[in-house]
Amino acid sequence: MEPVFLAVSFLLGFAAKRVGLPPLVGYLAAGFALKGFGFAGGPFLDRIAELGVMLLLFSIGLKLKVETLFRPEVWATASLHMAATVVLFGLAIFGLATAGVHFFARLDLATSALVAFAFSFSSTVFAIKAFEEKGEMRALHGRVAIGILIVQDVIAVVFITASTGKLPSLWAFALFGLILLRPLLFRIMDRCGHGELVPLFGLFAALFLGAAAFTFVGMKPDLGALILGVLLSKHERAGEVSDSLLNFKDILLVGFFPNIGLTGAVSAEALLVALLFIVLLPLKAALFFVLLTRFRLRARSAFLAALGLATYSEFGLIVGDIGVKAGWIGVDWLTAVAVALAISFVLGSPLNLFAHGLFGRLQQRLEAWETATRHADDVPIRLGDARIAIHGMGPVGTATYDVMRERFGDVVVGLDVDLDRAAAHREAGRNVLHGDATDPDFWQRAERGRIELVLLTMPELSANLDALRQAAAQPHDWKIAALARYPDEVAPLEAAGAHLAVDMFEETGAGFAVHVEHRFADDLAALRQVEG
Repeated sequence: MEPVFLAVSFLLGFAAKRVGLPPLVGYLAAGFALKGFGFAGGPFLDRIAELGVMLLLFSIGLKLKVETLFRPEVWATASLHMAATVVLFGLAIFGLATAGVHFFARLDLATSALVAFAFSFSSTVFAIKAFEEKGEMRALHGRVAIGILIVQDVIAVVFITASTGKLPSLWAFALFGLILLRPLLFRIMDRCGHGELVPLFGLFAALFLGAAAFTFVGMKPDLGALILGVLLSKHERAGEVSDSLLNFKDILLVGFFPNIGLTGAVSAEALLVALLFIVLLPLKAALFFVLLTRFRLRARSAFLAALGLATYSEFGLIVGDIGVKAGWIGVDWLTAVAVALAISFVLGSPLNLFAHGLFGRLQQRLEAWETATRHADDVPIRLGDARIAIHGMGPVGTATYDVMRERFGDVVVGLDVDLDRAAAHREAGRNVLHGDATDPDFWQRAERGRIELVLLTMPELSANLDALRQAAAQPHDWKIAALARYPDEVAPLEAAGAHLAVDMFEETGAGFAVHVEHRFADDLAALRQVEG
């Protein structure tokens, strides 16, 4: 089974990527295709999927700022949305049951609410993959959406614990000792170097200290992985640990998506019910949009976050499975949830891929929902008298900023989508603002400034391309230069409007050679004489 599973997943994932869709759409299709040919899941796939989700949540924890969960736009949106969904969907389901519709006939008001509760969750795995592929994990809409999903995950854990009637062991109180271990873990992180010990430490922390410890005391292992990530998130190398696990996480998650398609045989009735909930999916997304705009997010931020949350969730399968095992609902409901989940992923992938273009078409209608005041993290950006704008203030952008300011003076402004990073740069004396280069509003504001040169140093090709597309939509006479991480990214950047696109590693090598020449000028002069 394993070789067939890997082969079909790769081929369909590759095919999806070739037609412009995220590979996860192909992975989902692989699960349904294998099920159609009589294959079934098993312990191997289940374990791979579990490990993938644990590493995913550990990575979220490493990047999570706990204080963001206590912001009203996060906890209140998550709570109000879930309550409204349970009420609206629950009443609709109970109405169909009262009307005698066959699939719904056995449901009473309580079980109708249970089914609605299963459909109230959005997929953490899908949203993170969607935002990662667009380079928007640290954008305001990405951070708000992930915070909402974590609040939902906590609610799910509470429900699962309460519904199974299994209380955690008394040893669960010993988990508070992990907080006391944090200084020791920080020292270990400092001494791991930059080699293979970094990802190995990440696996140790996520799967042993987190998942295994929580399992031992009767709690969910993926919650343990998330909490361990949060405990380590304050360390300056947390991002490096997360990056080192990226390939492990992505490969293991390949087991998660096909497993959805392998859940069970699809009856005609289950398919029709799944399609009914797909029809209701825009209502779910619209409710997120309305709530987020009430908390003063701009229409664009609310729209992009709502699209990322416009799916059904793997937690719906867990809730459904609990209901089936308790005899509250029939097994066909589990299949219906799985099919609705899979279809929501298939539809959500292209919608999120083209989210910025969709907002552009709907901008006037959506902006009518904005409040008179703006969220503190969503206010307009003032560029002042800057002539040179550098988008992306990571290591490469920082080095570029320092060189440009040394040569041209205080006419340089840096912009970064990460609020904390922008603040750290300001503390270091750099003129760095919080700004999103993929935001069309930013480019409209920049047009009214004095910018003459724009440098794109963002790490993701998709983010740089989207910034170029937004810039092209504005009347301007800026010159735009972009960095490419790989040689095959140069041509797409130039085709999208970059006046100059440079291979980052080629430029690094050239810069290194210049430094060597300056530092060892006398030795090289003697070498030239010998060669001559």
